[in-house]
Amino acid sequence: MLERELETARSLAFEASVMVLGHYAKEIVAEEKLGADNKYEPVTVADREASRLIVDGLRKAFPNDAILSEEEIGPDLEWTRAQRTWIIDPIDGTAGFIKHEDDFAIQIGLVERGKPVVGVVHLPAFGITYEAASGHGAFLMNDGVRTRLAVRKVSEPREMRIALSRNHFKPRMNVLLDHFHFASHIYRGSVGLKMGLIAAGECDVYIHLSDRTKLWDTCAPQIILEEAGGILTDIFGDALVYDTPELSNLNGIVACGSEGHSEIIEGLQPFLESHGRTRK
Repeated sequence: MLERELETARSLAFEASVMVLGHYAKEIVAEEKLGADNKYEPVTVADREASRLIVDGLRKAFPNDAILSEEEIGPDLEWTRAQRTWIIDPIDGTAGFIKHEDDFAIQIGLVERGKPVVGVVHLPAFGITYEAASGHGAFLMNDGVRTRLAVRKVSEPREMRIALSRNHFKPRMNVLLDHFHFASHIYRGSVGLKMGLIAAGECDVYIHLSDRTKLWDTCAPQIILEEAGGILTDIFGDALVYDTPELSNLNGIVACGSEGHSEIIEGLQPFLESHGRTRK
Protein backbone atom coordinates (compact mmCIF):
# COMPACT_ATOMS: atom_id res chain seq x y z
CA MET A 1 0.00 0.00 0.00
CA LEU A 2 1.34 3.42 -1.06
CA GLU A 3 4.29 1.74 -2.79
CA ARG A 4 3.27 3.08 -6.20
CA GLU A 5 2.80 6.57 -4.78
CA LEU A 6 6.25 6.52 -3.17
CA GLU A 7 7.92 5.12 -6.28
CA THR A 8 6.24 7.74 -8.49
CA ALA A 9 7.22 10.62 -6.20
CA ARG A 10 10.80 9.38 -6.03
CA SER A 11 11.04 8.95 -9.80
CA LEU A 12 9.68 12.43 -10.47
CA ALA A 13 12.02 13.96 -7.91
CA PHE A 14 14.98 12.30 -9.62
CA GLU A 15 13.78 13.48 -13.03
CA ALA A 16 13.30 17.04 -11.80
CA SER A 17 16.72 16.89 -10.16
CA VAL A 18 18.46 16.45 -13.51
CA MET A 19 16.75 19.54 -14.87
CA VAL A 20 17.38 21.59 -11.72
CA LEU A 21 21.08 20.69 -11.68
CA GLY A 22 21.29 21.84 -15.30
CA HIS A 23 20.23 25.30 -14.17
CA TYR A 24 22.42 25.11 -11.07
CA ALA A 25 25.53 24.62 -13.20
CA LYS A 26 24.94 27.98 -14.86
CA GLU A 27 24.38 31.55 -13.75
CA ILE A 28 21.02 31.69 -12.00
CA VAL A 29 18.77 34.66 -12.70
CA ALA A 30 16.46 35.39 -9.78
CA GLU A 31 13.09 37.08 -10.03
CA GLU A 32 10.69 38.23 -7.36
CA LYS A 33 7.17 36.92 -6.90
CA LEU A 34 4.37 37.81 -4.52
CA GLY A 35 4.06 34.71 -2.36
CA ALA A 36 1.02 33.08 -0.81
CA ASP A 37 1.46 35.28 2.28
CA ASN A 38 1.53 38.48 0.16
CA LYS A 39 5.24 38.94 0.79
CA TYR A 40 7.86 39.02 -1.93
CA GLU A 41 10.23 36.09 -2.28
CA PRO A 42 12.69 34.84 -4.91
CA VAL A 43 11.81 32.48 -7.74
CA THR A 44 13.73 31.11 -10.72
CA VAL A 45 13.03 29.42 -14.03
CA ALA A 46 14.20 26.19 -12.39
CA ASP A 47 11.42 26.44 -9.77
CA ARG A 48 8.78 26.79 -12.46
CA GLU A 49 10.14 24.09 -14.75
CA ALA A 50 10.53 21.60 -11.90
CA SER A 51 6.98 22.31 -10.80
CA ARG A 52 5.62 21.77 -14.31
CA LEU A 53 7.48 18.45 -14.66
CA ILE A 54 6.28 17.11 -11.31
CA VAL A 55 2.69 18.31 -11.67
CA ASP A 56 2.37 16.80 -15.15
CA GLY A 57 3.82 13.51 -13.93
CA LEU A 58 1.48 13.28 -10.96
CA ARG A 59 -1.58 14.17 -13.03
CA LYS A 60 -0.73 11.41 -15.47
CA ALA A 61 -0.14 8.82 -12.74
CA PHE A 62 -2.98 9.83 -10.39
CA PRO A 63 -5.60 11.75 -12.39
CA ASN A 64 -8.15 11.77 -9.57
CA ASP A 65 -5.88 13.38 -6.98
CA ALA A 66 -5.72 17.10 -6.25
CA ILE A 67 -2.37 18.86 -6.64
CA LEU A 68 -0.98 21.89 -4.83
CA SER A 69 2.41 23.24 -5.90
CA GLU A 70 4.11 26.37 -4.64
CA GLU A 71 4.39 27.57 -8.23
CA GLU A 72 0.89 26.46 -9.33
CA ILE A 73 -1.54 27.08 -6.51
CA GLY A 74 -4.67 27.43 -8.62
CA PRO A 75 -7.79 29.45 -7.83
CA ASP A 76 -10.34 26.85 -6.73
CA LEU A 77 -8.90 25.52 -3.42
CA GLU A 78 -9.25 21.93 -4.63
CA TRP A 79 -6.88 20.67 -1.93
CA THR A 80 -9.40 21.69 0.75
CA ARG A 81 -12.03 19.30 -0.63
CA ALA A 82 -10.06 16.37 -2.00
CA GLN A 83 -9.49 13.12 -0.10
CA ARG A 84 -5.96 12.97 -1.54
CA THR A 85 -3.72 15.89 -2.42
CA TRP A 86 -0.14 16.01 -3.63
CA ILE A 87 1.72 18.98 -2.14
CA ILE A 88 4.91 20.04 -3.92
CA ASP A 89 7.82 22.36 -3.28
CA PRO A 90 9.79 22.15 -6.53
CA ILE A 91 12.82 23.82 -4.92
CA ASP A 92 12.76 24.18 -1.15
CA GLY A 93 15.51 26.65 -0.30
CA THR A 94 15.41 28.83 -3.40
CA ALA A 95 17.44 31.56 -1.66
CA GLY A 96 20.32 29.15 -1.18
CA PHE A 97 19.89 27.72 -4.67
CA ILE A 98 20.37 31.21 -6.11
CA LYS A 99 23.57 31.65 -4.07
CA HIS A 100 24.85 28.26 -5.29
CA GLU A 101 24.63 26.83 -1.79
CA ASP A 102 23.92 23.10 -1.93
CA ASP A 103 21.20 22.92 0.75
CA PHE A 104 18.15 22.93 -1.53
CA ALA A 105 15.61 20.15 -1.98
CA ILE A 106 12.86 18.85 -4.21
CA GLN A 107 9.90 17.94 -1.98
CA ILE A 108 6.86 15.87 -2.96
CA GLY A 109 4.28 14.87 -0.36
CA LEU A 110 0.91 13.15 -0.45
CA VAL A 111 -1.86 14.01 2.00
CA GLU A 112 -4.86 11.79 2.72
CA ARG A 113 -7.76 13.41 4.59
CA GLY A 114 -5.49 16.22 5.71
CA LYS A 115 -2.58 14.09 6.98
CA PRO A 116 0.74 13.43 5.20
CA VAL A 117 1.16 9.78 4.21
CA VAL A 118 3.98 9.85 1.61
CA GLY A 119 7.03 12.08 1.48
CA VAL A 120 10.11 12.41 -0.69
CA VAL A 121 12.80 15.01 0.01
CA HIS A 122 15.54 14.78 -2.61
CA LEU A 123 18.74 16.85 -2.35
CA PRO A 124 20.08 17.16 -5.91
CA ALA A 125 23.48 18.63 -5.02
CA PHE A 126 24.21 15.81 -2.57
CA GLY A 127 22.49 13.00 -4.46
CA ILE A 128 20.66 11.79 -1.37
CA THR A 129 16.98 11.24 -0.67
CA TYR A 130 14.90 11.10 2.49
CA GLU A 131 11.64 9.23 1.97
CA ALA A 132 8.76 7.59 3.83
CA ALA A 133 5.30 6.09 3.47
CA SER A 134 2.87 5.82 6.36
CA GLY A 135 3.37 2.62 8.32
CA HIS A 136 6.46 1.57 6.38
CA GLY A 137 9.27 3.52 8.05
CA ALA A 138 11.54 6.32 6.90
CA PHE A 139 14.68 5.79 4.84
CA LEU A 140 17.76 7.53 3.49
CA MET A 141 18.82 6.63 -0.04
CA ASN A 142 22.47 7.29 -0.90
CA ASP A 143 24.38 5.73 -3.81
CA GLY A 144 21.67 3.10 -4.21
CA VAL A 145 21.84 2.06 -0.55
CA ARG A 146 18.60 2.39 1.44
CA THR A 147 19.08 2.86 5.19
CA ARG A 148 16.30 3.04 7.80
CA LEU A 149 16.12 6.32 9.72
CA ALA A 150 15.50 6.79 13.44
CA VAL A 151 15.57 9.92 15.58
CA ARG A 152 17.98 10.12 18.48
CA LYS A 153 16.34 9.38 21.83
CA VAL A 154 16.97 12.51 23.87
CA SER A 155 14.56 14.44 26.07
CA GLU A 156 16.67 17.13 27.73
CA PRO A 157 17.04 20.33 25.64
CA ARG A 158 20.55 20.88 27.02
CA GLU A 159 21.57 17.65 25.29
CA MET A 160 19.93 18.53 21.95
CA ARG A 161 21.57 19.74 18.76
CA ILE A 162 19.42 22.36 17.04
CA ALA A 163 19.26 23.01 13.31
CA LEU A 164 18.94 26.70 12.40
CA SER A 165 18.00 28.42 9.15
CA ARG A 166 21.00 29.52 7.13
CA ASN A 167 19.25 32.19 5.05
CA HIS A 168 16.35 33.14 7.32
CA PHE A 169 17.98 33.43 10.74
CA LYS A 170 16.39 36.10 12.93
CA PRO A 171 18.08 37.84 15.90
CA ARG A 172 15.37 36.67 18.30
CA MET A 173 16.62 33.11 17.75
CA ASN A 174 19.73 34.08 19.74
CA VAL A 175 17.44 34.78 22.70
CA LEU A 176 15.80 31.39 22.17
CA LEU A 177 19.19 29.67 22.10
CA ASP A 178 20.07 31.32 25.42
CA HIS A 179 16.68 30.29 26.79
CA PHE A 180 17.16 26.58 26.10
CA HIS A 181 20.97 26.26 26.28
CA PHE A 182 21.09 23.66 23.52
CA ALA A 183 24.21 21.53 23.32
CA SER A 184 25.16 22.79 19.84
CA HIS A 185 23.73 24.27 16.67
CA ILE A 186 24.28 24.15 12.92
CA TYR A 187 23.05 26.37 10.08
CA ARG A 188 21.48 24.58 7.11
CA GLY A 189 19.15 25.53 4.25
CA SER A 190 16.04 23.60 3.21
CA VAL A 191 13.32 22.86 5.77
CA GLY A 192 13.23 19.31 4.40
CA LEU A 193 16.96 18.92 4.91
CA LYS A 194 16.80 20.10 8.51
CA MET A 195 13.98 17.66 9.30
CA GLY A 196 15.85 14.92 7.47
CA LEU A 197 18.84 15.50 9.73
CA ILE A 198 16.58 15.06 12.76
CA ALA A 199 15.09 11.89 11.27
CA ALA A 200 18.63 10.57 10.73
CA GLY A 201 19.68 11.35 14.31
CA GLU A 202 22.22 13.96 13.20
CA CYS A 203 20.25 16.82 14.80
CA ASP A 204 17.53 16.78 17.43
CA VAL A 205 15.28 19.83 17.04
CA TYR A 206 14.28 22.54 14.60
CA ILE A 207 12.20 25.54 15.67
CA HIS A 208 10.82 28.09 13.22
CA LEU A 209 8.99 30.83 15.10
CA SER A 210 7.62 32.87 12.20
CA ASP A 211 4.63 32.28 9.93
CA ARG A 212 6.76 32.15 6.78
CA THR A 213 6.80 28.36 6.24
CA LYS A 214 4.03 26.99 4.00
CA LEU A 215 2.24 23.68 3.55
CA TRP A 216 4.70 22.64 0.83
CA ASP A 217 7.66 23.28 3.17
CA THR A 218 6.44 20.81 5.78
CA CYS A 219 4.23 18.21 4.09
CA ALA A 220 6.81 15.77 2.71
CA PRO A 221 9.26 16.23 5.62
CA GLN A 222 6.54 15.63 8.21
CA ILE A 223 5.80 12.02 7.30
CA ILE A 224 9.53 11.29 7.05
CA LEU A 225 10.09 12.67 10.54
CA GLU A 226 7.07 10.85 11.96
CA GLU A 227 8.06 7.50 10.47
CA ALA A 228 11.52 7.98 12.00
CA GLY A 229 9.98 8.48 15.45
CA GLY A 230 9.65 12.25 15.53
CA ILE A 231 6.87 14.80 15.86
CA LEU A 232 6.08 17.98 13.94
CA THR A 233 3.63 20.52 15.38
CA ASP A 234 3.26 24.26 15.60
CA ILE A 235 5.03 26.16 18.40
CA PHE A 236 2.05 25.66 20.72
CA GLY A 237 2.05 21.88 20.22
CA ASP A 238 -0.97 21.77 17.92
CA ALA A 239 -1.12 19.62 14.79
CA LEU A 240 -0.44 21.15 11.40
CA VAL A 241 -3.41 21.19 9.00
CA TYR A 242 -3.10 20.50 5.26
CA ASP A 243 -6.67 20.68 3.96
CA THR A 244 -7.08 24.35 4.80
CA PRO A 245 -7.24 27.39 2.51
CA GLU A 246 -4.57 29.00 4.71
CA LEU A 247 -1.27 28.07 3.05
CA SER A 248 1.02 29.42 5.79
CA ASN A 249 1.88 27.65 9.01
CA LEU A 250 0.76 30.71 10.95
CA ASN A 251 1.92 29.46 14.33
CA GLY A 252 5.39 28.39 13.31
CA ILE A 253 6.75 24.85 13.56
CA VAL A 254 8.62 22.61 15.99
CA ALA A 255 10.25 19.40 14.75
CA CYS A 256 11.77 17.07 17.32
CA GLY A 257 12.11 13.46 18.38
CA SER A 258 9.06 12.16 20.22
CA GLU A 259 10.88 11.88 23.57
CA GLY A 260 11.90 15.53 23.62
CA HIS A 261 9.01 17.23 21.86
CA SER A 262 6.89 17.91 24.95
CA GLU A 263 9.93 19.36 26.75
CA ILE A 264 10.50 21.79 23.88
CA ILE A 265 6.84 22.83 23.71
CA GLU A 266 6.65 23.35 27.47
CA GLY A 267 9.92 25.24 27.49
CA LEU A 268 8.75 27.49 24.65
CA GLN A 269 5.64 28.76 26.42
CA PRO A 270 7.29 31.24 28.84
CA PHE A 271 9.48 32.48 25.99
CA LEU A 272 6.42 33.04 23.77
CA GLU A 273 4.50 34.72 26.58
CA SER A 274 7.38 37.09 27.33
CA HIS A 275 7.44 38.09 23.66
CA GLY A 276 3.65 38.54 23.45
CA ARG A 277 3.21 35.63 21.05
CA THR A 278 -0.30 34.18 20.92
CA ARG A 279 -2.06 31.75 18.58
CA LYS A 280 -3.10 33.19 15.22
